Amino acid sequence: MKITIVYDNTAFRKDLQANWGFSALVEVKKRKILFDTGANGGILLSNMKKLKIDPKEIGDVFISHLHWDHVGGLKDFLRVNNKVKLWVPSYFPVAEKAGKVIEIKKPRKLYDGVYSTGELDGIEQSLCVETKKGVVLIVGCSHPRMERILSIASKFGKVYGIIGGLHSTRPESLKALNLICPAHCTRYKAEIKFLYPEKCIEGGAGKVIEI
Repeated sequence: MKITIVYDNTAFRKDLQANWGFSALVEVKKRKILFDTGANGGILLSNMKKLKIDPKEIGDVFISHLHWDHVGGLKDFLRVNNKVKLWVPSYFPVAEKAGKVIEIKKPRKLYDGVYSTGELDGIEQSLCVETKKGVVLIVGCSHPRMERILSIASKFGKVYGIIGGLHSTRPESLKALNLICPAHCTRYKAEIKFLYPEKCIEGGAGKVIEI
């Protein structure tokens, strides 16, 4: 499994543009899934180009929730590739011009080893990916309580790690994880780094994580 952070509040690579929002490319079992699209389509596509990611090779787009900093780049992306499967929360207001739009409300399987937590608290879904080390959770903002997110994700296997925005998540709730990559809107990033120096890794646009 390979995860490339394409869009984030900070830039891991100096040649990429940082901007408030989040997007990551998840590559697993020969599939390429774009998780969220950041706030700005121009920045999203520019960062993709510099990362040598071809939007036309992406087969799926997974939208965690409908806040502007996660869906702002969607229309520009779909102008380049409108053949993708678009996995969205059930309250998605308008069917974008994608190959297929699939609304998700409850926890479900997308593909072998790839799952959604379902729309938690009527707000947000997260992506769960099986690896040899356990389930890796990719989150947009973690608006629902972290304990709830982890509880649902654990239905798909032991949760190994988490990558993405952790919002107001208390660091103590992450103690059972082996890998933590706090990105985007994470409020307690410094505390997480202090408590878990061996588990915590830097995010930022351009960061590549292989598991």
